[in-house]
Amino acid sequence: MSSPDPQVRAARNQSTSPAARGPVVAVTGAASGVGALLTGRLAASEEVKQVIAIDERRGECAEARWHILDVRDPAIADKLRGADVVVHLALDLDLETDAAARTAYNVRGTQTVLTAAAAAGVHRVVLCTSTMVYGALPDNELPLSEDAELRATAEATGVGDLLEIERLARRGPRAHPGLNVTVVRPAVLVGGTDTALTRYFESPRLLVVAGSRPAWQFCHVDDLCSALEYAVLEKVDGELAVGCDGWLEQEEVEELSGIRRMELPSAVALGAAARLHRIGLTPSPAGDLAYTMYPWVVSGSRLHDAGWRPAYTNEEVLAELLEEVSGRHTVAGRRLGRKDATAAGAAGATVALLGAAAVVRRARKARRRI
Repeated sequence: MSSPDPQVRAARNQSTSPAARGPVVAVTGAASGVGALLTGRLAASEEVKQVIAIDERRGECAEARWHILDVRDPAIADKLRGADVVVHLALDLDLETDAAARTAYNVRGTQTVLTAAAAAGVHRVVLCTSTMVYGALPDNELPLSEDAELRATAEATGVGDLLEIERLARRGPRAHPGLNVTVVRPAVLVGGTDTALTRYFESPRLLVVAGSRPAWQFCHVDDLCSALEYAVLEKVDGELAVGCDGWLEQEEVEELSGIRRMELPSAVALGAAARLHRIGLTPSPAGDLAYTMYPWVVSGSRLHDAGWRPAYTNEEVLAELLEEVSGRHTVAGRRLGRKDATAAGAAGATVALLGAAAVVRRARKARRRI
């Protein structure tokens, strides 16, 4: 029997290659941040057939098929046709964004993507929130189970939006039968990120609230992308926590970072933080402080059971974070310019908090005299 024609043989090989059998994956928020990293990773994967990239501007991944539009636009349904999986990463968690505008974008965007995915015949949507949704509470177990109750409140930056996204994720399969929704919850995310928790390490002193017991668990963006890829390829599903194994106690963080602490009574720290935010001096509400006071470490057992392992340790991610924020100066959550930072100097977050509290008291007295 003669062997097949070389062109026929090549066509057969191509049609049975992993990429040819793999899913078509759409990524929202694909032009920057985690979305850009994941888009590039999936485009290079032999297990993914094609990547559809969606954002309000075109990104750098030439291998992806780009669609430029706002994720809140119902026309996104047409762009998702032919996709097997959607990874929704178009979220605004910027500290400086107006809170109402941020919520409108995050919640409406997620609602639209879930509805559009179901209409387009997509069978799986992967959403990304944060382990912050478990809440930072003094009675939290170390570590928490992924099935633990979500006890966070909406008092921290963006957490109210994330809790609403979690609610939409649980409602999605009921509203759209046949749609699988997977939620990936990273720990403190490091790698080109700017959050209240990464800014904590930009301070000249680490603010520690007396009587608290912080526990730090980090997640490198590369590990988040590999976990998202696991979800895309259906190696794992459900509600997944992702981060480094274990955690660091506050004393270990201080020793590794070389940054000394400044300790304050709880009433002083929380009261001053609330006043600072209320008068617009800092972008972070007082609720952010809880995540530096109490543990919210999660086990990540589902990914581990599926064979996934983090490539980074907490110590390695902390070192990268410290290198990344080197030269930045933040006091009480507000990033300072070089001149401001010099003036603040070693006074640190404590003096800023107490000083701001004094400013508020003086302003109140002045109003009473008028």
